[in-house]
Amino acid sequence: MISHRSDQAAMISALRAAAPYIRLFKGKIFVIKAGGAVFGDHAMTRALIEQIAILHYLGVRVVMVHGGGPQLTEVTEALGVPTRMVQGRRVTDEKSLDATSMVLNGLINTRILAICRELNIDAVGISGVDAGLVRAHKRPPVKLKPTDTETVDYGFVGDIDSIDTSVIRKHLDNGLMPVISPLSSDERGQLLNINADTVAAAIGAALQAEKLILCTGAPGILDNVADPSSIVSFTDLAGLKRMRDDGKIIDGMLPKAKAIEDAIRGGVRRVHVISYSAPDSILTEVFTNEGTGTLVVADVKALTAAEQQAG
Repeated sequence: MISHRSDQAAMISALRAAAPYIRLFKGKIFVIKAGGAVFGDHAMTRALIEQIAILHYLGVRVVMVHGGGPQLTEVTEALGVPTRMVQGRRVTDEKSLDATSMVLNGLINTRILAICRELNIDAVGISGVDAGLVRAHKRPPVKLKPTDTETVDYGFVGDIDSIDTSVIRKHLDNGLMPVISPLSSDERGQLLNINADTVAAAIGAALQAEKLILCTGAPGILDNVADPSSIVSFTDLAGLKRMRDDGKIIDGMLPKAKAIEDAIRGGVRRVHVISYSAPDSILTEVFTNEGTGTLVVADVKALTAAEQQAG
């Protein structure tokens, strides 16, 4: 009985501690992006969406954007199409484009929606193609560095021109949670693959979201990529640039860093990089001062003293 009362007290204490955050974020827009690796594990996927469900129940207007890289690699390699990554971005040729559509718009999106249905979240699946949500053009061959003599052709990969948030806002205004695949097309209807972090950042900026939360395989942004415990608790755009210049941000974190910068410059107040495998990482990041991953803001001087001390 004593243990039971102790559990009750802990629960009430946690609710009281979370109450100021609940009041602060009710009605605000959060864009949550989850990497494809989490969707290879049903239990992990369900645990992630359970956290999103709590935000949804508490009145946060959640927009979810998903990737699907590992699943896409598995399908394309089964089809005999090799995977090529350049600076963390996937090269998409004509053979792999159909597989991209099947995996992102079909397999991953539908799996998420099925779990949302189980958890009584009124969710709807859309992609960047729907209602002209993500307007894009095919990326031309580019030089990775000004000194390079050769160019890289990313194939059917898109660069975003603009975001039309009308379809998202209509869903949000009707109490629905959009679950968005990053696949888009150009004005002629040519399908284009776009990095999910890039799409999430652009949508977050267009919606002037309160938060962009990037759920990744890493516990946050690391000061030393070889040391998972070297989490940077908080930084700003200047700090992010220093880390990139010092070679601390590499491979798949490069497009994330660019997405973070674009989101903040576009008007997103705060970006969080957290692990999808850490227990209750979203709720810990949102409803506690300490958080669990990395918080990125425009300027750390704008952080409260409590937030800086927690970091």
